Amino acid sequence: MNWKLILLLSMFGLAMGIATVFVLPTKVEPFFWLAIFLVSAYLIAKQCATRLFLHGLLLGLVNSVWVTSAHILFFDRYIFSHAHERFLLDSMVWPGTPQLAMALMGLGIGVILGLVLGLFALVAGRLVRGPGLSASGSRA
Repeated sequence: MNWKLILLLSMFGLAMGIATVFVLPTKVEPFFWLAIFLVSAYLIAKQCATRLFLHGLLLGLVNSVWVTSAHILFFDRYIFSHAHERFLLDSMVWPGTPQLAMALMGLGIGVILGLVLGLFALVAGRLVRGPGLSASGSRA
């Protein structure tokens, strides 16, 4: 596992966590995530010889930790500027505090987006290396 790459690429998640609290509205956030996923998948495919899917999955989980932590740390500011998320928290029955609910939702979203990022990394690996080449560049 290339933990250094995962940690470095997860800085996108930290930046997005802070940006979604203070700058980015919910409507444009998916476009930023798509760009981050494409860049991350490409870099995983270029830097990692094996386990592309696992690298993407773990990166998605680490990103969710950063984003969820920022949202919980700046909870009042985040909820003030995200009416839809506030509605979701208010309309569902959650055990404990809204912050705990955000942590649980963040974990679930992290798994789902990690699966998507893992698939992106697999596809990027095929595109970068070609369909008949192994990670080392030799014919499979």
